[in-house]
Amino acid sequence: MSIQVSPSPIPNSNVVSLTSTLLNRDDYLTGLLNQVTATKTEGWLQELRQSAANWVRHSIIPTTREEEWRFTDLSSLRKVQFNLETGNFASLQFEILPEAANSRLVFVNGIFAPELSAVTDLPSGIVVSNLAGLSAVEQEGVRQYLAQAEGAQEVFTALNTAGITDAAVVWARKNVVVETPIHLVFISVAGETATISQPRCLVVAESGSQVSLVEEYTNRRGAEDGVYLTNAVTEVWVGDNAEVSHTRVEREGVEAFHIGKTAIAQARNSRYTSHAITLGAKLSRHNLEILQTGEQTETTLNGLTIISGKQLSDTHSAIALNYPHGTSDQLHKCIVGDRAHAVFNGKVFVPKLAQLTNASQLNRNLLLSSKARVDTKPQLEITADNVKCAHGATVSQLEDDEIFYLQSRGIDENDARKLLINAFAAEVINKIPIPSLREILLNTVNNLKSLTNE
Repeated sequence: MSIQVSPSPIPNSNVVSLTSTLLNRDDYLTGLLNQVTATKTEGWLQELRQSAANWVRHSIIPTTREEEWRFTDLSSLRKVQFNLETGNFASLQFEILPEAANSRLVFVNGIFAPELSAVTDLPSGIVVSNLAGLSAVEQEGVRQYLAQAEGAQEVFTALNTAGITDAAVVWARKNVVVETPIHLVFISVAGETATISQPRCLVVAESGSQVSLVEEYTNRRGAEDGVYLTNAVTEVWVGDNAEVSHTRVEREGVEAFHIGKTAIAQARNSRYTSHAITLGAKLSRHNLEILQTGEQTETTLNGLTIISGKQLSDTHSAIALNYPHGTSDQLHKCIVGDRAHAVFNGKVFVPKLAQLTNASQLNRNLLLSSKARVDTKPQLEITADNVKCAHGATVSQLEDDEIFYLQSRGIDENDARKLLINAFAAEVINKIPIPSLREILLNTVNNLKSLTNE
């Protein structure tokens, strides 16, 4: 069992930017780049891709010598040669949410699958489509936002941009309230060789609008788990007085690699809520970056990681509160069993201009085995002098007294452990605003037998 808790300050920064350093050529990364750029596009999209590709050619895949990747070793990734694989739509099964039965986009290996998608009965003023399905006018609007978020030059983000041929687009026009949740499903199907897919999402909520979406990453149900890499990027632009509720669920295969970026820009008086659930993949990394671009924003980040076996899951978040009267509240919980390793690094930046900011951050970890490991590093950087900010981290195990109490009420030890684990996870899952998804996730946690055994 290993734990590191370090609230030490980080270098001054008013914005979130994880830019790569220009270095010598990385032959492995160049091989990935050649794969994802094999298919050409036209016009502004090709120019965007070419610019990102030029950056990737002078970058390297991060190593543990870099502070941001100190606990996440990508050497196992470098041992695999990944290839693009066309979508295979045969025998695909996935959870259809009743609340979003008619507002669903499905991509297989990054390729839009219209026969699995359903977009009907949505109110006027909301666009839910793949990029290729947009009109010329709509594509021109997308051009103003796609790949424009902070951190676009981070190496995996740039690799995704270099390979864009299509994307999921959700666009809510001014003052449009969309009560139906939008379900974006990204399914990976491993081929005879290791597969790479690069899903891309763009969400734009114009001023006064409200939208709720579920972003799900999964593999083909019932198939043997193969080796594949999902390199996903989502950009969310929240306009003045707009509100976005965003649930992200990662349930990749046991041999998969998953690297994800979620970049959010919040304008004045906007509200953004994230529910990030991580369950799958052999190795997963999620970078969650929030940039405040106006005052009086509200940001709520709820996260839950549940891993076992030899899984490694790394969550890095960064919140840049650059204006007065901002509020942020973050709770990230990890349940770690067997020899699994969880990493959490949360940063909150509060510069001089961000007076009257109220920010809180808490990472709670539950270790279920003596060999489970967590490395946690909550960080606050505050130069404003009139703020209310707090952060913390806790690590615990299941208490023998609690298990004994439940046993004294006629519950066997295994069920007692399961009840305590479920209660720990439910604090985050119950905040998800979609009832059917809450039920699916609670059932998933309840059926994770490996978590209840040493």
